[in-house]
Amino acid sequence: MKLAIVEGDGVGKEVIPAAIEVLDALCLDVEKVPVELGYGKWEKTGSAITDEDIVTLKECDCVFFGAVTTPPDPNYKSVLLTIRKELDMYANIRPIRPLPGVHGILGRSNFNFVIVRENTEGLYSGIEEIGENASYTKRVITKEGSRRIAEYACKLAKSRQNELIIVHKSNVIKSDRLFLDVSRQAAIDAGVVHRDELVDSFAYNLITSPWKYDVIVTTNLFGDILSDMSGALVGGLGLLPSANIGTKHAFFEPVHGSAPDIAGEGIANPIAAILSLKMLLEWHGNLAEAAIVEEAVDAALNMGVCTPDLGGKYTTSEVGDIIAQYIKTRIE
Repeated sequence: MKLAIVEGDGVGKEVIPAAIEVLDALCLDVEKVPVELGYGKWEKTGSAITDEDIVTLKECDCVFFGAVTTPPDPNYKSVLLTIRKELDMYANIRPIRPLPGVHGILGRSNFNFVIVRENTEGLYSGIEEIGENASYTKRVITKEGSRRIAEYACKLAKSRQNELIIVHKSNVIKSDRLFLDVSRQAAIDAGVVHRDELVDSFAYNLITSPWKYDVIVTTNLFGDILSDMSGALVGGLGLLPSANIGTKHAFFEPVHGSAPDIAGEGIANPIAAILSLKMLLEWHGNLAEAAIVEEAVDAALNMGVCTPDLGGKYTTSEVGDIIAQYIKTRIE
């Protein structure tokens, strides 16, 4: 496997090395390709990501990504949006499941759902007009974009409970009617049991009764908000992994941002990055190794090995060390 490694900015430079230590413990044949992207590069060179960087990423099998800082500067080119579009990674996958010894706002562990988010259009189309008295962002919903994300969600649903929830706001946002109609047809064609909910009432239902849901498909902005919100159910954004999947490329990252306020303190939670590594291994076909990583994370949490955000006393690197050591012992 040829793996592009992007630490990025802030705590990305701490959680990604911790996760790479876990990867190294598995003793897999991996060619690592470091790629510098993000705000730090922009400060030094005037570009957060270049055409040459995109070529490098495309030459790799997949990308393992930390986090980047996005300043409020109109001249700053979004790294994430650029990568998603250039590598056509249309499906953002965010699994939400409780972890041992960690309690979210409900204090319950009887849920396990996945948010499948369209990743290349919607309000993140990048088609914008910024003016002094008015600014506009074009929301793009296409039949093809809706079809392929719905088909991906249906495929995932068939591997789980064969149930799909389509989340939209077509009663107000008329472009969502296309997304809803196409998603319904995809579910019918795939033989997947489905229903739809309006995003505002769905957000309430997801937080109050998450055990009712399995696979959720929605548009770009709604999926972004709902998946971040779901971090409250599991105990924080530092526990949420994600994947960005395309037809040729894949990209894996923790959901949390660069957190510049705690960068360099050694207290960032690496669990989301390590679980993102687990998703990377699954995508690559290393199912046994992915299961060992998940087992190691659960074992560490059961032992109380966690960073201060979860009430622990361990540093970022110490959590990575202990999980890596568990894996080494497990595979010896």
